Amino acid sequence: MSHPKVLIVDDEESIRNQLRWGLSGEFDVLTAATAEEARRMLRDERPSVVTLDVALKTPGTPPDEGMRLLEEIVDRHPLTKVVMVTADESRENALSAIRLGAADWYSKPIQLEELKVILRRALHIRGIEQAQPPEARPGPKRYHRLIGESEAMRKVFGLIQRVAQTDATVLVMGENGTGKELVAHAIHEAGPRRGGPFVPINCGAIPETLIESELFGHERGAFTDAHRTREGKLEIATGGTLFLDEIGEIPTQVQVKLLRFLQDHVVERVGGREPLRVDARVVAATNRDLKVAMSAGRFREDLFYRLSVVTIQVPPLRERGEDLRLLAEYFLEFYARHHKRRLKGFTQSTLRAIQAHPWPGNVRELENRVQRGVILCQDAYLRPLDLELGETEPESARTLQDARDEAERQLLVETLTRNAGNVTRAARDIQVSRPTLHDLMRKHGLEAARFRSPGIPAAGDAEDDAGADGGAAVDA
Repeated sequence: MSHPKVLIVDDEESIRNQLRWGLSGEFDVLTAATAEEARRMLRDERPSVVTLDVALKTPGTPPDEGMRLLEEIVDRHPLTKVVMVTADESRENALSAIRLGAADWYSKPIQLEELKVILRRALHIRGIEQAQPPEARPGPKRYHRLIGESEAMRKVFGLIQRVAQTDATVLVMGENGTGKELVAHAIHEAGPRRGGPFVPINCGAIPETLIESELFGHERGAFTDAHRTREGKLEIATGGTLFLDEIGEIPTQVQVKLLRFLQDHVVERVGGREPLRVDARVVAATNRDLKVAMSAGRFREDLFYRLSVVTIQVPPLRERGEDLRLLAEYFLEFYARHHKRRLKGFTQSTLRAIQAHPWPGNVRELENRVQRGVILCQDAYLRPLDLELGETEPESARTLQDARDEAERQLLVETLTRNAGNVTRAARDIQVSRPTLHDLMRKHGLEAARFRSPGIPAAGDAEDDAGADGGAAVDA
């Protein structure tokens, strides 16, 4: 009986050797020293569990390479369970990793028996999930690059899983910003074509005179600027998936050639005479009602039925219930890390405003507003104005401690604003030492520089540097 595969991803050779030796009796142990090696192992070996060092260091890569690889594994290998490895001083990163989709974590120095228990638990969870269809799994918050746990999204996940194992043509329908391309990418990644290319093309963004050449390619001399033979997107997608976004924008004469391809998988380049067999799957998407376009003669009925062998309707954000908060918190976590901001979350009034907003731009609008809020907010919590949303009702504290924290934060903001970010004067104003004020500012995620006028040095900076209250050495 073969052992379950475990991939150890760590830049320390001694750790890799120790775990290979300690786990080999119970697991088939694979090792990788870099993210690139890990990607190759994930693709070729399909391990059941991965242990991943949060502080993975690879020359020439970003310092958060471990977290980036985690997100990639969660996106592309949703059944693979990731156990994060961290030093004691990095537990905050480990908790962030759990929120991003890691199954568990443990800290160095390694205790083999403890790690074996964690790995067995991860394998048990994987076995339960593998035995159930995606829509029946308990609260799957992520499926490839899609995020959601509402009933509407679980139905979408289930359809993706079933259709991905076939070569059927799929039509994805939904409003702008709902994530239709992510659905198409999930179909590609969940099926046997995952090792091939995923080739997206926006049919509405290409001039009508060029769309045929883009899809089917052209021979040298086929038209004025055809200085060389060029493959079309269908040929480039051989062995993989072609994603046709805004399929309703394709001109009628090109629809005829596309229909022929869907019938016999043969293409003919513009200016060419030899038919070429192409093995590419087609997933199309639209935000338009194609039946209306068919009635108006702008879209062929036979092409519609060829494209919509299976139809997946992606729900708008306003119909996804608690997914709103789940997505908002994911984007906050992601962009806070990306922009290196230490943020604690949303205020209750912000969460109410998020739930009340109609979100005409769907997930794309939510992502953009949260990213803008992360960049522009002045303290540790995002408020309705940071997301350019109106207050729905006055904020009420949930507990006495919440009320105290809010009053403390408000006093700090007012004092730092009044003193233009000068820490010494602000500390004197509220009768605390500068080290104490710095501690309070760290607690609430406030930075003195944010309260200073742009281009004007803060008055009293020299006094701060000199340490008027004897705290300069502590603050440094």
